[in-house]
Amino acid sequence: MRIPTLDSLYDAGSRLLLESNVRLGVTGLRRAGKTVFVTALVDNLLKAGRLPFLDVVSSGRFQAARLQPQPDPDVPRFDLEGHLAALTGPAPHWPEPTRGIGQLRVSLRYRPDSALKRAVQPVATLNLDIVDYPGEWLLDLPLLRQSFAEWSALTLDLAGRPPRDKLSASWRGWLATIDPNASAEEETARRGAALYTDYLHACRRADTLLSLIQPGRFVEPGDMKDAPLLTFCPLHGGGGAGGRGRGSLWALMEERYEAYKTNVVRRFFAEHFARLDRQIVLIDVLGALNAGPAGMADMKRALELSLEPFRHGASGWLDWLFGSKIDRVLFAATKADHIAAHQHAQLRGLLDRLVADARNGIRFEGAAVETMAIAALKCTESVVTEHEGRQLRCVRGVPVGRDRPTVLFPGEIPGDAEAFPPGRDRPYNFLPFRPPDDLGRDPRGLPHIRVDQALQFLLGDHLQ
Repeated sequence: MRIPTLDSLYDAGSRLLLESNVRLGVTGLRRAGKTVFVTALVDNLLKAGRLPFLDVVSSGRFQAARLQPQPDPDVPRFDLEGHLAALTGPAPHWPEPTRGIGQLRVSLRYRPDSALKRAVQPVATLNLDIVDYPGEWLLDLPLLRQSFAEWSALTLDLAGRPPRDKLSASWRGWLATIDPNASAEEETARRGAALYTDYLHACRRADTLLSLIQPGRFVEPGDMKDAPLLTFCPLHGGGGAGGRGRGSLWALMEERYEAYKTNVVRRFFAEHFARLDRQIVLIDVLGALNAGPAGMADMKRALELSLEPFRHGASGWLDWLFGSKIDRVLFAATKADHIAAHQHAQLRGLLDRLVADARNGIRFEGAAVETMAIAALKCTESVVTEHEGRQLRCVRGVPVGRDRPTVLFPGEIPGDAEAFPPGRDRPYNFLPFRPPDDLGRDPRGLPHIRVDQALQFLLGDHLQ
């Protein structure tokens, strides 16, 4: 048996002191821009040319960043190179939406600000682990706290209200013809699941940007396409005494729902979310404004439900025993470049009101919380133009579907008033823009708005 020497113990202690790991959860609903955010964040860390508000860079202590083998070998790698090629190629376009899970590790080398750490070793390392996934999967997490009867009742109630009532008409019409207490038939279960899935896809396509879509694997199955585990749907009536017996349609649907929770949701949460240290929640506030009051309300509810399962609170020395807690959470309104710069404060204010309840709950648990308006990839410039004798603050960029730069007045976000005050039920019209040309020629990294400030809040204390 080899006895450790003082030198080997010193080296081990040095590595423990000067190499740390942070698991960052980039969470958010679909269309929030998770994939582009991860791509821009990593690209800017690797090039470090556009991070003036990240203290470790501005103070000159940052040395370099490098991609490393990911810590979980059974998780597919995040396609950083493919996404960068889409954004910076000869015909720039947005990457395809995420269809499955992906992971990256990037290591940051820096000189510690602490005299104690510098005395042990002049250079330290932070390993940053990031996971990307379809936004719909996030909304599966609330199922962990709901029985099949509870989920059925809530889902049916929601499906019967505008604007979902018209989208769910075929599925609810089928439900009216079946008896949950009758003997289970596989064809009946498959028919119900197919109609319910069609309804979820209709919600996904709706102009009102409906966010609460459960189960997420029904619309983004990943490697589970056509699996029997996805063959269930909500049912009326709570099953009743007969419906809870073996062999009934209710019993079959309930069994598959519970299996989905165990084999898909609980496993996904345990492997990827239960170990998070820091969290950024990306929110497409402008998209919700475009969707109108129903879309805004639906997104608010989806956000609050999706955050419930996470463990937020101050980290402590017993985290190694009970599992880590998320001790910093950043709520970020994305696509801030779609509006003029002077509107960013109003966008953040609207975000503050949207997440007020969730933010207060997280702060109560002891975690630090911040809000920001950001753009992972800056696609426009703010400009001032004259119109009918008055100055308008506009944006200049290439709107999606056009081929040349255009100056547009995007409209204004309400200040202290509600987004949809009484008498206004019409949506807004903030246009999307495509990535600018020649991004690949700039060695400084992808242009952004406040990604460096987001990094400072999320990681600054680990880079001291």
